[in-house]
Amino acid sequence: MTQSHSLYIGLMSGTSLDGIDGVLARIDPHGATTAIASASTPFAPELRKALFELQSPGPNELHREKQAGNALALAYAEVVGQLLQKARLTANDIVAIGAHGQTIRHQPDLGEMAYTHQTLNPALLAERTGIDVIADFRSRDLAAAGHGAPLVPAFHAQQFSEPKNLAILNIGGIANLTLISQSGEVTGFDCGPGNMLMDAWIQKQIGKPYDENGNWALQGKVDESLLKKLLADPFFNKTPPKSTGRDDFHMDWLLENIGNKNIPPEDVQATLLHLSAHSILDALARHAPQTQKLITCGGGAQNTALMNLLKVKAQYLCPELAEITTSDSVGIHPQLVEGLAFAWLAWAHKQKRPANLPAVTGAKGPRILGACYPA
Repeated sequence: MTQSHSLYIGLMSGTSLDGIDGVLARIDPHGATTAIASASTPFAPELRKALFELQSPGPNELHREKQAGNALALAYAEVVGQLLQKARLTANDIVAIGAHGQTIRHQPDLGEMAYTHQTLNPALLAERTGIDVIADFRSRDLAAAGHGAPLVPAFHAQQFSEPKNLAILNIGGIANLTLISQSGEVTGFDCGPGNMLMDAWIQKQIGKPYDENGNWALQGKVDESLLKKLLADPFFNKTPPKSTGRDDFHMDWLLENIGNKNIPPEDVQATLLHLSAHSILDALARHAPQTQKLITCGGGAQNTALMNLLKVKAQYLCPELAEITTSDSVGIHPQLVEGLAFAWLAWAHKQKRPANLPAVTGAKGPRILGACYPA
């Protein structure tokens, strides 16, 4: 490691509840970020179950949430250990860990009573790893009347540069867009469900954690009346800044919209695939119709059916959009972008550099994000 660079670790476990992605990043004094090692691990079944059940109110929630936060910290620590081993480094080589935690409540539309909560025990993570931990990134933005999300557009603006109108699409459990104009103006927002409903539906119907390459969705056909009903949800018509999560889009929401219709399960999956693609491109058409290039990342960027559908629908929804690609095209594996973003957010905290974008979150102004838990 040279004096002109610092090493940080970013940890991300997203709304899809599929597991943990960790990235070891080299960050220069200007914030340019490069991945030098990565590690991923699925959630243990009992941890995934505990986190999923915490998405809804239930008995003894406080105890169960604290136990899940401890378990998540221990799982994060294992990923950190894997990264250090791969890179042949020690804890002393790392400046800090940026850890998002697992969102179990996100209520940004309650005015002064707005809140967000990501379960994690950052103190335990610092104790187990011997590395400073930066966590709780959303709360400071919410305190400044923002949504606290999406958090990654500031990193996208730092990392991606094109001499054209550019959009970065992260397709995790929730899909979000970062919009970067030719003049350098940056905006962004959550645009709706990405993988979350598709993952939940295939898990419920055939016990698989996700629909690999969208193969099951391709066996069905779109139920147009259901798609129209889903797209009528008020969230899609909201004007940014806006953010969302499982509080808005969940299995009960889907079942309520299906009602007593007897729709084949694979047709529901096909409809959910189209919901994700259509809501993403409709948001792009509404708020950045001049977009010329779309770079995708996150787990959904590896769903072949979804990527192909985006390209087909873009022809009539976003006629100015000439290129849809993945972050592989700029040298970053799609699964690593969010982990890199949280390493960068930890760097920004240590640098006392504001990392929210008020144009994205609606906050009153720039704020330094996160809380530090020293090793």
